[in-house]
Amino acid sequence: MNDHLYSPCFVYLLRCRDGSLYCGATTNLERRTAQHNSGKGARYTRSRLPVSLVWSEAQPNWPTALSREAEIKKMKKKQKEKLVAT
Repeated sequence: MNDHLYSPCFVYLLRCRDGSLYCGATTNLERRTAQHNSGKGARYTRSRLPVSLVWSEAQPNWPTALSREAEIKKMKKKQKEKLVAT
């Protein structure tokens, strides 16, 4: 059974070098941010290094985290910036 599916997760926003925001989901914020900064994260962030974690939100499990990630990815940048400001 995939126990990690039911472990606490996080949805996060990274600020890229060019000022853009990248949204993702993970079970470990520190590890995932380090992966992005080492060039082993998402293709989008590889050409926009370094990145910094600017916002995160805990989720009870992986399916919920993926749903929230999809919701945030549909937002306009202005809406994402409001999340970062809170």
